[in-house]
Amino acid sequence: MRAFISHKKGIPLRPGRIGMTRYMFAVIETGGKQYLIKTGDTLKIEKLEVEEGKDVVFDKILLLASEDGKDVKIGTPYLAGVEISATVEKQGRSKKIRVVKFKNKIRYKKVQGHKQHFTRVKVKEVK
Repeated sequence: MRAFISHKKGIPLRPGRIGMTRYMFAVIETGGKQYLIKTGDTLKIEKLEVEEGKDVVFDKILLLASEDGKDVKIGTPYLAGVEISATVEKQGRSKKIRVVKFKNKIRYKKVQGHKQHFTRVKVKEVK
């Protein structure tokens, strides 16, 4: 059997991937938001209850596309039988933002701080 080599970093294409096409781009939904991702990307997403170093699987895939954009699969609303696996790199909190409420001429000023929790994941592959 002949090995198919991608033009990026000599990554071999494995037979059995949806019609021998290597899907490079995907749109996933997690935490109420949509993200455009590709293999090897690092994402900062809403907090997931997963420990660092563990794998997480995204199954809400809205779109898959090849790098050249010729082979595109669009879900209605999600694609069936497609999963994207990722590894959790970090659980953390973002920088503090200041929420200021101020009313002029009546001596009212209120300042609050907020730090949003996040999860940083590294995308491994599309299954």
